[in-house]
Amino acid sequence: MADNDVTTPLLTSSDHVTITVDSTSSTTNNHSPKPNPFAFIGCSSVPISPTPLTVDPFRNNTPRMEGVYEWVKVVVCLPLVVVRLVLFGLCLAVGYVATKIALGGWKDKRNPMPKWRAGVMWVTRMCARVILFAFGYHWIKRRGRPAPREIAPIIVSNHVSYIEPIFYFYELFATIVASESHDSLPFVGTIVRAMQVIYVDRSSPSSRKQVVQEIKRRASYDKFPRVLLFPEGTTTNGRNLISFQLGAFIAGYPIQPVIVRYPHVHFDQSWGSVSLAMLMIRMFTQFHNFFEVEYLPVIYPLDDKETAVHFRERTARAIATAINGVQTGHSYGDVLLYMKAQEAKKENPSSYMVEMATVESLFHIRSLEAVEFVDKFLAMNPDSSGRVQYDDFLKVLRLQDCPLSEKVFAFIDVENRGTITFRQFLYASAHVMTQPEFHQACEVAFAERGGAVKAYIDEQELQDFIRHAIPGWKEDGVHELFELFDSNNDGRINKDDFLSCLRRNPLLIALFTPYLQHKECGCNGVIEIV
Repeated sequence: MADNDVTTPLLTSSDHVTITVDSTSSTTNNHSPKPNPFAFIGCSSVPISPTPLTVDPFRNNTPRMEGVYEWVKVVVCLPLVVVRLVLFGLCLAVGYVATKIALGGWKDKRNPMPKWRAGVMWVTRMCARVILFAFGYHWIKRRGRPAPREIAPIIVSNHVSYIEPIFYFYELFATIVASESHDSLPFVGTIVRAMQVIYVDRSSPSSRKQVVQEIKRRASYDKFPRVLLFPEGTTTNGRNLISFQLGAFIAGYPIQPVIVRYPHVHFDQSWGSVSLAMLMIRMFTQFHNFFEVEYLPVIYPLDDKETAVHFRERTARAIATAINGVQTGHSYGDVLLYMKAQEAKKENPSSYMVEMATVESLFHIRSLEAVEFVDKFLAMNPDSSGRVQYDDFLKVLRLQDCPLSEKVFAFIDVENRGTITFRQFLYASAHVMTQPEFHQACEVAFAERGGAVKAYIDEQELQDFIRHAIPGWKEDGVHELFELFDSNNDGRINKDDFLSCLRRNPLLIALFTPYLQHKECGCNGVIEIV
């Protein structure tokens, strides 16, 4: 073989290869921008949703009893269960009677409980400690100490099980923030009232605002017990944190973070998706349950200019570091979505969680609105992987197969897989609904369909418009669409019906764009959005 130098061609003339690049090839077309059927309201492409986390902060690691050891342990502990149940019931009864005495004749619930009444409540607090003993918490490991009330009037803690409120009631006799439903619980409701609990209605913005004012009022008055909050708003598995609500941080008082741990080998004591009855039974059948509490250093506001958001972030970071975990964008809204998917018997309900706190910050929609969207999505018959086919999507939204429907589906299907997930459906729907011009477009659409002349749209008017705007739609298909809008079945669509339906199904606004132009393509109509 001849020696080559740097000037020798690597290929001989017979080895030259000519490559022709076609700028109109299909590869280039795959990267062309998607048609956007919502551009007329100023809607850009759907923001790319973050890759779903593999972390499930709610998952219980041992939801069922498995293995020979577990079953043998249960059988051996059955006599102990009877003793523990009797002890639990006796302590609950004694605590209830003591609490009734402490509350007897006390009318002024807005002021701190008088000292003699609080003294009677010591009986109930000791009963709470014996209840913990009955559940298998014979000793509790503590690290650090609670700061004096005058230094840190607010305590925040991660929330793993129903055990923490019992412990904090015994240890601190703190005031907690809880749902109004707790007040109606037998026996427990009376004890909760003695703690001068601050009630909150999760679905009411005004209620949440009042709670913040009440937290601030009680934190400022040293004669009140310290205020205890679980800023996550629900229980997790304790291995990570979810998003914190702002209530504890708006007041601007020093906060002492507290963390709880439940070390275990065979039995994960986190609530998760385990029923309360099952969780109690498994606690009763444990020889001993491990419980650790760590009081972290007090966190002070930096200055008057520090925002509640920044104060919250510093506190969350301290707790996450202490538990060696991360904070995710999940919230109580994800629990609601999970429960909906679980009720529908979906194979992987966790796949329907979307990190609701992140979604709320992006689109400013509430958790209850997201629950309505998951109801709609579940009606589309998602497969075992949680994906919906094009035909099922059309069926639930009362759409027919046409170029416009294809564009709407493609708008959601950002991955170009021909199927959509709930996360994609929610992101697309919320993105359209929260556009500044969305509401005005709904108003204009109703007026142009006939609502400007009279206070309603009848089925014939809707049919005339749809079949003119989208040639090929069948009459029975228009009738199904009319029924979707006619929520009260009175044979007409008034303005409230129309606007309400579009808020529930914001993707349908594409049907009513005022800038539709028609071009013939063979025998079918093609809609161009300009």
